[in-house]
Amino acid sequence: MQLLKDRIRKDGKIKGGNVLKVDSFLNHQMDIKLFGEIGKEFKRRFADVEVNKILTIEASGIGIACVVAQYFDVPVVFAKKNKTKNIAGDVYTSQVESFTHGRVYDIMVSKEFLGEGDKVLLIDDFLANGKALEGLAALVKDSGAELVGAGIVIEKGFQVGGDNIRRQGIRLESLAIVESMDEETGTIVFRGDEQ
Repeated sequence: MQLLKDRIRKDGKIKGGNVLKVDSFLNHQMDIKLFGEIGKEFKRRFADVEVNKILTIEASGIGIACVVAQYFDVPVVFAKKNKTKNIAGDVYTSQVESFTHGRVYDIMVSKEFLGEGDKVLLIDDFLANGKALEGLAALVKDSGAELVGAGIVIEKGFQVGGDNIRRQGIRLESLAIVESMDEETGTIVFRGDEQ
């Protein structure tokens, strides 16, 4: 998705430790017009499958998932990282390790909102080590729902997550795959760029 790649090159900031900051338009301040184009692109890429729920993880995936859901005309369910009084009762749980935060979270979804007959599309902003997607996929499996695919806005192709997810047979559509980035020069190379 060229529009997204151009925006990452323009406004993304490369930090030490393989961190790509896109918080000015993707996951802190959100460019809703860009999100609309992202939603259209995911709808185009997953037009061949039935989707009746979108599942994401709090917090930075929620905004994107909500805009994407408008194009599929389906509800969004998000896995919570903390059990609260209003998620008391039966839940599906899984553990995920956050690349960004460097810690392990328990994630949960109420059994009320995910189950047999659901055809679930996972949506998230980033894919690095793949642990968040693996945790979400485990929730879908435990619920008896069908996982139809995963849509990622930015995949770090130089990390193992995308390869691991694809090896598990999960259909993965990433809108921009970063093959390399250089903090000193600010250069970002995307898969598919001419070398």
